[in-house]
Amino acid sequence: MAKNPFRYFKTSPEIIQLGVMMYVRFPLSLRNFEDLLHDRCIDVCHESVRLWVDRFGTWSRQLALMSRGFWAGH
Repeated sequence: MAKNPFRYFKTSPEIIQLGVMMYVRFPLSLRNFEDLLHDRCIDVCHESVRLWVDRFGTWSRQLALMSRGFWAGH
């Protein structure tokens, strides 16, 4: 059985996935991103987001690139 990668985090996995995907997709600073989450009633510290991105960033970036599709250039 695969281990749960979110097992040491107090925040729900859905919030972590949303946070990492949004941070990877949009060019925001950590503090701007913290404000964006606060506007959505999600109270997290910018350091928490940094730790999430360090741990799940490459995985999330691969998902974002795959879901974006490929541009043919014409």
